[in-house]
Amino acid sequence: MIQLDHRHYSIQEIRDMVASKEELELSDALIERIKHARQFLEDYIDRAEKPIYGINTGFGSLCDTEIEKKDLGTLQRNLVMSHACGVGDLVDPEIVRYMIVLKVLGLSKGHSGVRLQTVEGLLDLYNHGVIPVVYEQGSLGASGDLSPLAHVSLALLGLGEVHYGGEIVPAREALTAEGLPILDLGAKEGLALLNGTQFMSAYATYMLGQLDLHLDKLHAIAALSLDAYDGRIEPFDDAVHAVRPHRGQRNVAERMRTLLEGSEWIAQEKEHVQDPYSFRCIPQVHGASLDAIDYVMGVVEVEINSVTDNPTLIPDEDKIISAGNFHGQPLALVLDHLAIAMAELASISERRTYKLIGGQRGLPAYLVANPGLNSGLMIAQYTAASIVSQNKQLCTPSSVDTIDSSNGQEDHVSMGANGATKALRVYKNLVKVNAIELLSAAQAADFRAGKSSPKLEQLRTDLREYVPFIEDDVVLSELIHKAIKFLQ
Repeated sequence: MIQLDHRHYSIQEIRDMVASKEELELSDALIERIKHARQFLEDYIDRAEKPIYGINTGFGSLCDTEIEKKDLGTLQRNLVMSHACGVGDLVDPEIVRYMIVLKVLGLSKGHSGVRLQTVEGLLDLYNHGVIPVVYEQGSLGASGDLSPLAHVSLALLGLGEVHYGGEIVPAREALTAEGLPILDLGAKEGLALLNGTQFMSAYATYMLGQLDLHLDKLHAIAALSLDAYDGRIEPFDDAVHAVRPHRGQRNVAERMRTLLEGSEWIAQEKEHVQDPYSFRCIPQVHGASLDAIDYVMGVVEVEINSVTDNPTLIPDEDKIISAGNFHGQPLALVLDHLAIAMAELASISERRTYKLIGGQRGLPAYLVANPGLNSGLMIAQYTAASIVSQNKQLCTPSSVDTIDSSNGQEDHVSMGANGATKALRVYKNLVKVNAIELLSAAQAADFRAGKSSPKLEQLRTDLREYVPFIEDDVVLSELIHKAIKFLQ
């Protein structure tokens, strides 16, 4: 059992928490915050002389329509049902688990006013493996991620569908099987559940966690490509990077030197004076993407530790303020930035593959022993090129778009949810392109006499348990998929 507490969580801590599959519970401090905020809200409603947005009014452009006290629960239930408008592909249940954790953390900070049983209801879904079915499309990323979060919230009401026991079943069926209660919502609760950036931030947290695990492999693949291409070590000398000391650039150069240490190939005399940019500029290109990723991580980490629903309760100042913390602009901008940074890592990876199969520096054309009779890795590079091209299209920024909604009340939206789903596609494409580069680099290395460094030789040995040396033409798709599995 992992206990959630009132503190700052890192992206890695969230990733490790979700990956552990451990059950979660609220600390006493969080329980007290939730109860205190709820009592404050109920007292505020009793003494309020004016309507309070979303609590005893309609929503969006219906904000001036006052609701009678006896109908406040119905108002919240109707909100959840009417906002569950998702369409398209299903969100990976693993990402939905991130959504639930981040929503629980946000609601537990004492500024939302939900009841304790509502937060515990979300934890029950998570702990019992009752994971709501959520759709990729439907959020503008402005009043938060209304539609995706509505689909999460439906399950609390015994509505909608859930992933349960390896199947998709009605939520009520799963709740009954697990002995979990079906909730009736109180004042403000539907709005608190739906307002927030947890769809965007779940995607971002999930991706950054996966990317953190992948980056070291990516650098190792680049190092093997450089060595198999008979590349030069001089461009990675720290003296070069000390005079242009971008942190990512300098770190990548150091990592490349470490990976190549002890290689017979990198130490041998070279006939060529310099290497193409895709090899020589690995520190500059990879490093710039790493710096961008670090910036994105900083923004996302602030977001996942924030309160992003609306209205915001400020009990210490006796205030309830309707404002805009649900607006996804901070995430929308960095999700576009993240997609571009990942796309560039894929782009330079494909360029190295292109050079490796070009029949240069003592390597056979298309990295096959008998080119002509065999096409070797010719079309594997085509596949990488097509993926890189798709990434360029996916990197058209979502955050520069906005469409008027809610009868003009929500007149600027972030489109960060679209940025999130696109960025995940770019990440998956990056892994595919890197797998093709690894396949090519290992194939090229097998044509060389001698050895690379101990670290890179181990990479080759490990890969060969999945993918054999290609003697003659085979169905390459099967090997590419095995290389992708190896990297995952």
